[in-house]
Amino acid sequence: MKGSTPPSSAPRQAGRGAFTLIELLVVIAVIAILIGLLLPAVQKIREAANRLSCQNHLKQLALGFHNHHDAHQYFPGGGADWWSFPKYVSGNPAVGADQDAGWGYQVLPYVEGDNAWRGAGGATDLDRARVAVGTVNKLFFCPSRRAPQTTTFSDPSYLDGNPTRTALCDYAAGNYEETGVVRYRQPVTLAEVTDGTTSTLLLGDKRMNRALLGRLQKDDDTGYTSGFDADVVRKTTEAPAPDYTAPTGDGKLLFGSSHPGRFNVAFVDGSVRSVSYTVSVAVFTRLGARADGQVVGDGDY
Repeated sequence: MKGSTPPSSAPRQAGRGAFTLIELLVVIAVIAILIGLLLPAVQKIREAANRLSCQNHLKQLALGFHNHHDAHQYFPGGGADWWSFPKYVSGNPAVGADQDAGWGYQVLPYVEGDNAWRGAGGATDLDRARVAVGTVNKLFFCPSRRAPQTTTFSDPSYLDGNPTRTALCDYAAGNYEETGVVRYRQPVTLAEVTDGTTSTLLLGDKRMNRALLGRLQKDDDTGYTSGFDADVVRKTTEAPAPDYTAPTGDGKLLFGSSHPGRFNVAFVDGSVRSVSYTVSVAVFTRLGARADGQVVGDGDY
């Protein structure tokens, strides 16, 4: 018929069917391999960023130590015992050897923590202490381990014995042996660091039991304002170690961290460097001492 389209002589192709089971499995396997290759790279990038942030926190805290020294002619002290809390005299924070709370509290005015230091909003000195111990400061936390965190601590000898919110801490000062820059009660001056500021440990990551984060444990309960206690002071006469996971703490009071291979340390000169977990006990002991006459080089750790 005029105007009609003649049938094509070419064969009509059949429509493409769905994936076969084998093809689908191959695609899934390829995607799984790509994800497997991508995840370690993402984790490495995230850890690199966390490590840098952690180093910056330690840098800021170290600068806070120096600003404290500029203001008072001595570094923040270690405070009194573990049950100590911020001491106020007629509403004003005590300073130096008169302050029962440790370095974490004493450094607050120099790390943008002035309100917490003053216990702002507290009507009594006890109320001010509660404000201080419960106020979170992100500088005290390593992002490789956890976000800023609090717990509830209760002991008859702490504050008024009632449950108290305490802001925790991921960093510790050197050292528990009192040969370092932070010692029990009595502050240390820069002149006492005779081994040199570039080779004397000031602050560092502290080793933690990751299974108990946020729960009461002896080295993570009274928080960053604690006096001379494992919450904020660690040993340098024992080798550092990475974080661990266990039903209970081991009580070793070591430096260490959630970072793989190495952990971060701020030296008295304000520099921040990383130290290997394989550092020898002898070298780490010398790093922690302010005046033993044994200088340590960068290549030793």
